Formats: sequence, structure tokens, C-alpha cells
Amino acid sequence: MTLVLASTSAYRRTLLERLHIPFETDRPETDETPLEGEAPPATAERLAVAKARAVAARWPDALVIGSDQVAYMGDEVFGKPGTEARAIAQLQRMRGRIVTFHTALALLNTRTGTLQVEGVPTQVRFRDLSDAEIERYVARERPLDCAGSAKSEGLGITLLDAMPGDDPTALIGLPLIALSRMLRAEGLQLP
Repeated sequence: MTLVLASTSAYRRTLLERLHIPFETDRPETDETPLEGEAPPATAERLAVAKARAVAARWPDALVIGSDQVAYMGDEVFGKPGTEARAIAQLQRMRGRIVTFHTALALLNTRTGTLQVEGVPTQVRFRDLSDAEIERYVARERPLDCAGSAKSEGLGITLLDAMPGDDPTALIGLPLIALSRMLRAEGLQLP
């Protein structure tokens, strides 16, 4: 069976390469708008499934991986900022606080219809950052395409006090521990 990553994210592609399994990528055309009253973890899990299903028809004999991440603090959700000004504002709001990054993973077997879904939360404690630190970080790393404006795999690690969680790759966008478990359940040998 072909392994397909339903994402064009360079971060997810780089993570999946760690497993040394050949795979394809396919762009899911998915509306990522949260539903009215939907909790952030439910949004991430619904979108992970939607992304896998969005490409499934093009891959009739495949294991399709969908993933999505939502960063939130209480009722406040932090999406991809898109601009430097929004990234700075997000980081100013998060400084000195704990933010949950909920990364959802879906694995769809298009041959059998079997669907596995798991959410992996990571509690990220940001340092009490100064405006100058935030502005320098955003100018250097340009984290405009990641939820919460912080790339822990890069310079963003300097913004944090702690990030306890079950899987360090979940924060980057693809929880490899959960994915490995799901792939083994589908009969793949890892390592």
C-alpha cells in the first residue's frame, strides 16, 4: 500500500521522513474554519479526518495521513498569523502563560475504510518575553505559517520555559509516536 501524507507542510514532510518509509504527498482542499461552538481539540481532530478524506478518493489503495493543530489558551485560539504584526501580537498575548497545542492525527486505510484518530496535546509554557525579544524572534524566524507563531524546532525554543507532553514531534505538527503506533496497527513494520 502507498503511504500518503495529506499535507503540503514542509514541517510534516520532514518529520515523516524520519520514519524511513517511502511516501507521497497530496494537497487536501479543506475548509479549516472552526464550527460554531466547537472546542479547539475537536476542531483539530475533525480537520485531521477531513484532510485524510479529502485526498482518499485519489488514492484507492493507500494509508492516508491527515493532521491538524490548534493552539489555544482558554477560549482564545491562535491560528497561523500570516503577518509579522499578528505574530508579534500572538506572542505578546502568550508570554508568561501556558498555551495548549492540540495536534490531531488521522490515518485512513482507503482499502478497508479503517480510520484511526488520536489527539496529542502539548502544554507549552512561554517565558515572560519582552517586546524586544518577541520582535527579534519574529524578524529572524518569520513564524508566519505556524499556529501560535512559535517554531520549537528552531529559534522558537528560546521563547519557552517548558513543553511537557507525550510526543515532542506533536508540537512540530505530526506526532510520530502516535503515527508509528497507528502504522503498526495497519501491519507496517517499524523500524
